[in-house]
Amino acid sequence: MAATMPRVTRWPAVRVFEHHVMVYRRTWRGSIVTSFLSPVLFLSAMGLGLGTLVDANNPGGIAGVTYLVFLAPGLLASSAMQTAAFESTYPIMSGMVWMKTYEAMVTSPIAPRSVVFGQLAWVATRLTIVASVFLGVMFAFGAATFPSALIAVPFAVLTGLAFAAPIQAFSATQKNDTNFNAIFRFGITPLFIFSGTFFPVTQLPIYLQPIAWLTPLYHGVALSRGAALGTLDLPTALIHIGVLIAFIAIGIAASLVTFRRRLVS
Repeated sequence: MAATMPRVTRWPAVRVFEHHVMVYRRTWRGSIVTSFLSPVLFLSAMGLGLGTLVDANNPGGIAGVTYLVFLAPGLLASSAMQTAAFESTYPIMSGMVWMKTYEAMVTSPIAPRSVVFGQLAWVATRLTIVASVFLGVMFAFGAATFPSALIAVPFAVLTGLAFAAPIQAFSATQKNDTNFNAIFRFGITPLFIFSGTFFPVTQLPIYLQPIAWLTPLYHGVALSRGAALGTLDLPTALIHIGVLIAFIAIGIAASLVTFRRRLVS
């Protein structure tokens, strides 16, 4: 029986992943250019431009390094967050409502849980591409230490997935994209600014610091920055990784529920 079973029933999540790969084959050129230009522009404007003023007023640097070196790994983690948020909002809405791709999938032997894991596998792949390009730009700017900075790529992927899993669970409950603006305006943008990307969290008011510590991006920035600077110690890294995994696990559990409710009626 197992020898004659259709491939789709053996590896259904892979079939979902393959769908995303086939779509990406038509758009990869534009996305790669964007993935390259974004870190170049950010590091040029903020790292070199603004960084010159920051360094002039802080001879000792920030955390003992220049502003460019401090900023770059934070932007790497933030870029992963933003990529994951986009991939887990509008594409989900397209699959659920606009093009109904996911509805078509579950009429085959593909179950909603396979759609969940296939989608997350694709997001992880996109995050790996974006983070790898970003890290390459960081090396070009001299803003990372080789080879320890290579670990920043999986850390960035983990950070992105900590956002992707919960957000896709929410997206599966929506009938239109109206609430996505609120996610970016009141969630992604404030986190981008106040989770340690541009300045140490210790510079926030004391009552806001615990809030920052509870956000996935804070832990992702800490991991990426520690890897890029070669200052990450194992006990601290395990704490940050544990928090990110907890967000991913909660998001996956919620996704399994919301995707099933939406796709199986």
